[in-house]
Amino acid sequence: MKQEYLARTGIIAVILGVISLLLWGNSSRSTHLVLSGSMPEHGGWQPGVIKAQAGEPLQLRLTSNDVVHGFAIGQMEETEAEVLPGKFTEVSITFHEPGHYTYYCTRWCGPNHWRMRGTIEVEGEDLPVDSEKIPLYHQLGIDIDADHKASMIPSEKPSSYRGELDSSYLPEGFFEQADYYGASPADLFQKLRKENSLTSLSDKDIWDMVAAFYWSNTSNADLLVGQQLYTENCAACHGLSGQGDGVFSESEEYLSNPTDFSDPKMMLGANSALLQGKIIRGGMGTGMPYWGTIFTEDQTWSLVNYIWTFQFEFPFEN
Repeated sequence: MKQEYLARTGIIAVILGVISLLLWGNSSRSTHLVLSGSMPEHGGWQPGVIKAQAGEPLQLRLTSNDVVHGFAIGQMEETEAEVLPGKFTEVSITFHEPGHYTYYCTRWCGPNHWRMRGTIEVEGEDLPVDSEKIPLYHQLGIDIDADHKASMIPSEKPSSYRGELDSSYLPEGFFEQADYYGASPADLFQKLRKENSLTSLSDKDIWDMVAAFYWSNTSNADLLVGQQLYTENCAACHGLSGQGDGVFSESEEYLSNPTDFSDPKMMLGANSALLQGKIIRGGMGTGMPYWGTIFTEDQTWSLVNYIWTFQFEFPFEN
């Protein structure tokens, strides 16, 4: 009798334990906000705006209603997760600073892929505005929507290989760091062309020196970062060769053709701060999305440096 009593007690304890685990599991899951993803034309992320508190974990359960999507929060690489149809992926994110954060899809799911974004509003004690976070184009007063076509272009693609051979002609300290950000390649060409010590050099030689100057402001490692960012986020519209002929370049969503980065007339009149501004803010009225809340400051400059490879020959090994 005693053995039977103990057996029944044990079974009841097991049952109660299972029930407790199920209730605990349901309770813990109830603290997770469900975020579902659909292709943008079918609604995108729902909900589109999420509230969170700085310093407290945000618990999310991610799922897809159609195809495989990817989830990530801009400037927070550790947040990337795969989102599968009909399944749940649980993630926990803690924001240490208040502000607005952009979450987005990392998988190309169609021509409207870039529209698959949402906002996380993180509340907390307000922080002072950091002047360094103000985009450089804004600090320099550059109108990134103004026409910036070059008044002169080289007869062939300038080469930093050849330009390095002519660097001995330059007076010490001729180029300033500000020239890389605020001056266009065409501006630098004119600056060099006016230098008395360079009168014996041809226009081709001068353009090669411009290419060498741009190479001196980057590195192979930096260009590899930019290349990866470009391939994953830009090539679908601008094309792998930068000619504006990506697979989605003719989508009805774009009000103008994607920029042809291989066009010297279009590019050599621009400067690096302008290009970074376009990346950060997006192309107003063109259909190009903004990336300022997606990429870090360093990533935007790596991308700018890589874009210059469509105009200049660098000793870039990939």
